[in-house]
Amino acid sequence: MLLKARQASKVLPKTISYRQGDVLVVKIERLPEGANEMECEERVILQAGEVTGHCHAIPTEYARMYTHKGLRYIEVQPGAILRHEEHAHIELPAGYYRVIQQREYVPEAPPRDVID
Repeated sequence: MLLKARQASKVLPKTISYRQGDVLVVKIERLPEGANEMECEERVILQAGEVTGHCHAIPTEYARMYTHKGLRYIEVQPGAILRHEEHAHIELPAGYYRVIQQREYVPEAPPRDVID
């Protein structure tokens, strides 16, 4: 008996993402409705370093941070650069992004956050 292979009926959009150490930012079309802007001074800190004190951050003139239902988002302007003292800088194209704390899998243990 021969089986015919099914072709995908939809083309999935390409996900654009950037990773810097333990932080992942994924491009999204728009902020969720009802997202609340967080007040940030000088820098929008995506993740504070727990070991070294270094931060994954963007100057506030280029970015704003939002939260919605426990998730974090950023809106970035042209010229936004994600900086960290121990990683290469990343220039983010203007737009909206979801901020994700990377996690690691350890066999027979619950997942845990990656710490830079």
